[in-house]
Amino acid sequence: MSPALKKILLGLLVFILVVGIVAAGFGVYTVRNSFPQVKGEIQIAGLDGPVDIYRDEFGVPHIFATTQHDLFFAQGYVHAQDRFWQMDFWRHIGSGRLSEMFGESQLETDRFLRTLGWARLAQEEVKTTDPETLKTLQDYAAGVNAYLGEHTGSDLSLEYAVLKLLNSGYQPEPWQPLHTTTWAKVMAWDLGGNMNREIQLAVLSKTFTQAQLDELFPPYPSDHPYIVPGFTLGSQPQNDRSVSQPIPDLTGLFQRVARQAALLDPVLGPRTAEIGSNNWVVSGDLTASGKPLLANDPHLGIQMPSIWYEVGLHCVNKGPDCPYDVTGFSFAGAPGVIIGHNDRIAWGLTNVGPDVQDLFIEKINPDNPNQYEVNGQWVDMQLVKETIQVAGGEPQELTVRYTRHGPIVSDTYADLEDFGQKAGGDIPENYAVALRWTALEVNHMFRAVIGFDRAQNWDEFREAARSFTVPSQNLVYADVDGNIGYQTPGNIPIRAQGDGRLPVPGWTDEYEWQGYIPFEELPNTFNPPQGYVATANNAVVDSSYPYFINYYWDYGFRAKRIVELIEVGAGSIDIPYMQSIQGDAKDLNAELLVPILLQIPLDDERLSDARAILQDWDYFNTLDSAPGALYNLFWKNLLVETLHDDLPEDYWPGGGTLAFEFFRQQVDQPDSYWWDNQGTPEVENRDQIFSRAFAKAVDEIEQLQGKDSKRWNWGDLHTATFENQTLGQSGVGPIEALFNRGPFQTPGSSSNVNNIGWDAVDGFNVNSLPSMRMVVDLGNLENSQTMHTTGQSGHAYHPHYIDMADYWRATQYHPMLWSRAQVESGADNYLRLVP
Repeated sequence: MSPALKKILLGLLVFILVVGIVAAGFGVYTVRNSFPQVKGEIQIAGLDGPVDIYRDEFGVPHIFATTQHDLFFAQGYVHAQDRFWQMDFWRHIGSGRLSEMFGESQLETDRFLRTLGWARLAQEEVKTTDPETLKTLQDYAAGVNAYLGEHTGSDLSLEYAVLKLLNSGYQPEPWQPLHTTTWAKVMAWDLGGNMNREIQLAVLSKTFTQAQLDELFPPYPSDHPYIVPGFTLGSQPQNDRSVSQPIPDLTGLFQRVARQAALLDPVLGPRTAEIGSNNWVVSGDLTASGKPLLANDPHLGIQMPSIWYEVGLHCVNKGPDCPYDVTGFSFAGAPGVIIGHNDRIAWGLTNVGPDVQDLFIEKINPDNPNQYEVNGQWVDMQLVKETIQVAGGEPQELTVRYTRHGPIVSDTYADLEDFGQKAGGDIPENYAVALRWTALEVNHMFRAVIGFDRAQNWDEFREAARSFTVPSQNLVYADVDGNIGYQTPGNIPIRAQGDGRLPVPGWTDEYEWQGYIPFEELPNTFNPPQGYVATANNAVVDSSYPYFINYYWDYGFRAKRIVELIEVGAGSIDIPYMQSIQGDAKDLNAELLVPILLQIPLDDERLSDARAILQDWDYFNTLDSAPGALYNLFWKNLLVETLHDDLPEDYWPGGGTLAFEFFRQQVDQPDSYWWDNQGTPEVENRDQIFSRAFAKAVDEIEQLQGKDSKRWNWGDLHTATFENQTLGQSGVGPIEALFNRGPFQTPGSSSNVNNIGWDAVDGFNVNSLPSMRMVVDLGNLENSQTMHTTGQSGHAYHPHYIDMADYWRATQYHPMLWSRAQVESGADNYLRLVP
């Protein structure tokens, strides 16, 4: 723990004691003083006219304004009311300025973020965006700043009272459009990269044969669903994907880059294999109402508060001058609705996961570290000087080196000698690693978002999707006229050679990007004959598609189950049925492995008795499931017994979709190489490893939940604790108790449709989850339902801080209010903003 962090923690403990001893009432005042005004009237300069804000029983605001300016101004205002600490923290992540808030403890993280250069790119995006999008960003920023003009310090949030103990001079700066566009880069990082997999394969390729790697990382299974099956453009050939030139052994250098990237996990949340999402849309031919239904539940890292902020944006008289009537989910810090519906269409997003990051190995001139080789010639790098301000310390200087491919990402570790020891090898002097990534180019995501919010039909929706270049998302669509559709957007590179799975030589043109797949040739479908489109990060297209998108898709277990349930319900699908799919906790991996386990002879009566509870299990990971608890402990130990002896600790499997497919391929080979434990003299087979893993599972569950199997249950093992991403991860109980909430028992599991993920290396605590759930009824928009994870408020102890959690874990919903009459009748609070 850094001295700066120790200082803040000590200061907060003193603060807590003083509050408790001197006056409990003062503590209540300090906490409640930041709660926003949600009733009455507030006069604010900068409005064109009055704005009405109705909040429902969960604190969801619906904003009614007469002008477009006022609408987004008010959205910025209410975001700042409820979530400004989150907004402030997020913009400091995107700009690589965490040290300004938290001191030297964040210096290494800032170095890496400055190397990526998100803020520099975001500023270019502001300069080059279209006038209407820029005006929307400016109107939104004006609303945020109107709130900041009225509130400072602990009036903004309790966290600022704490931060003052570390950084007494900190004052939030005014909000700028730059801060919004920077956050788009952060989300692109969270959703759009395969850099770590590339590094993993490069490291493991020095130990395993290609055949073994192909078993560890199998191709997408052809018997699982494709999103747009049979989508093709003719006989256009694919480029050669082989890597013809050998690359040097740069294991230490690659691991160095991976460790730098891992610095972002504590501030962004873990980037697990389960981060993905589900969405699907069904036509009226399959529904009870005869109109489409659309569902979406994005899976993201667990955090507090929720990443989503629900909001309704309504022009009082919708028309060309004020064309918005939309509700759904936004990001605090950004205008508009990211996922939701307007008066004509609905849409949802899941991650495509295209391979849009390539690591290029650059040869460095031994006589000049700022030159690199290009086709036999030394070329000057672009050098960018960065100054990092550090709270309580001296400013730090950083020089970022840029090649034609992007920034050198292997530069940022402060102590190279220390890193070499940690990486287990020498760091080569004459090589470096550069990152090419589509998000390190100018993009205009918020132009797309505003376009979605206004779109009235499929053609307008697709036109908006052209601007959704990063991160590439599976867009599902439905409209009130009964149409459904799907579109892959995004900048997806066309490579001269190679498939992006391994780092490639940067000193030649052989592996250069040749451009991007044209939008017109990206996968799409409109009113498909099967009457539905379902996406769960599975393969978009099969091998007949002429362009390369990705090799490592999600392996389609969730997609298979969703499609199965849609087809079972065809003709009578309604909102409750759609919700039941979102909450479905059937484990297809258990359905494969348990029958094998049940056939293996066990000599121990105690183990046989324990195994008996699996006999009639339906393979659902419900809260009260004893077999679910026992199975998941078996699964965790099976991963350990099978693969921990073969893989470096950094690459021990977490147990998600890749592991599902690996075992699906291996269980039919009982004498496969992978079953043998390399640490024992004998050669083990499948049944021996299954028996050993099950014995350990029984030992473990008896230690955790006792010997009486009637007391065993999955919910007590699989819990969600929502942690504040700053002070909630201090490691000091009294501090964490202020901001964190939980644990909550949860059903589901990794790669179930109800994809509440955990990591087998770390235990059963939830690390990723459905961050919200939404079902939209295009037959009657007032019937639509939704819920996200924690609550609308980012203020600790506010009534709406954690009021959604119990509903969320039970897959329950609240009405997605729509018409003004419905909004007014469902309002708990009414606030009017006046100029």
